[in-house]
Amino acid sequence: MFTVYGDSLSGNCYKIQLLASLLGVPMRWVELNILNKDTQSDSFLQKNPLGKIPVLETADGEVISESNAILHFIADQHAITGKDALSKARVLQWQFFEQYSHEPYIAVARFINFYLGLPANRREEYLQKQEGGNKALAHMEKQLSKSKYLVGDDLTLADISLYAYTHVAEQGGFDLNQYPAILAWIARIEALPNYTAMNADN
Repeated sequence: MFTVYGDSLSGNCYKIQLLASLLGVPMRWVELNILNKDTQSDSFLQKNPLGKIPVLETADGEVISESNAILHFIADQHAITGKDALSKARVLQWQFFEQYSHEPYIAVARFINFYLGLPANRREEYLQKQEGGNKALAHMEKQLSKSKYLVGDDLTLADISLYAYTHVAEQGGFDLNQYPAILAWIARIEALPNYTAMNADN
């Protein structure tokens, strides 16, 4: 049993919930509210001095931060990390893409619109995120037009990482109807046994 500190509306935190549910891995969830600055408390900063979630804590007190690192820790030795060296590298390739080419646009636009209510002083920033976000979605669409999942025909951590913010991209102003292969991929993931939706009871 491990403990995860997170915000259940955050895509990066939801990745952990989804993977644990799909693999049947038990966890204890501690809900934190980033807008209330829960991650800036002294007790939390002792776990992660960067004041960011998610954070996983093991039974013996080891702490792991960064969502994709946590995914690999949970799924270690499981085929969902990739079946061979090449597929493992492809998984990591997509996860780096998610962090550098996808999340900075789609997740940030969603945060400005969905979390903050699109305040006037951030509207220009929100609009600037649309081009980069659609470029990322178009890249995913191209791959998913050729394969069921991002790394071939089997679910991997690449899909978990990118599903989290992609399936709620419309909350950031992105029209997923332009991406039929992505919509089919979303439906495929949501049909998996033990799938859990974002903000499900913890």
